[in-house]
Amino acid sequence: MSTSYTRTAKWLHWLMALMLIGMLCVGFYMTGMRFSPQKLQIYSYHKWGGVTLFALLLARLAWRGTHRPPALPAGMSRLMRFAAQGAHLALYLLMAAMPISGWLMSSAKGVQTVWFGVLPLPNLVGKDKALGDALAEVHETLAVLLIVVASVHVLAALKHHLIDRDDVLTRMLPRR
Repeated sequence: MSTSYTRTAKWLHWLMALMLIGMLCVGFYMTGMRFSPQKLQIYSYHKWGGVTLFALLLARLAWRGTHRPPALPAGMSRLMRFAAQGAHLALYLLMAAMPISGWLMSSAKGVQTVWFGVLPLPNLVGKDKALGDALAEVHETLAVLLIVVASVHVLAALKHHLIDRDDVLTRMLPRR
């Protein structure tokens, strides 16, 4: 079994990581803007990014389903293995829940998502202001949870690299 992730897995990991950071920054920025044509355009960009990230997530899950990741270090305790698997599952669930909650929210607010201004996506629910407001809170809560879980993920990778001195971090780095 390989001790490194495939080039495709690395590419998807880092592309999605950069996009997620950008989407979170844009998401928090735009919610504080006053209503304007610029705000509406930024919302469109944010939605395009969310749909793109969801498509990348599906590609990533398909890739992972057909390409086993490298084994965890032999010296890891059962508890740490369980925590690592749980954190990865939480990341995948949050990366799926974020765009779905955003899509549901847009649908409930009566604002159709049109990917890159070309491909209209169907509304998932009917227009309902109360539901739209509730879904906005869900979307924001999921964003905070994603930040927390992703931060733990980064800290765990750094712990492996700096304290445990194993290859958990380096096997995901480009050009290994």
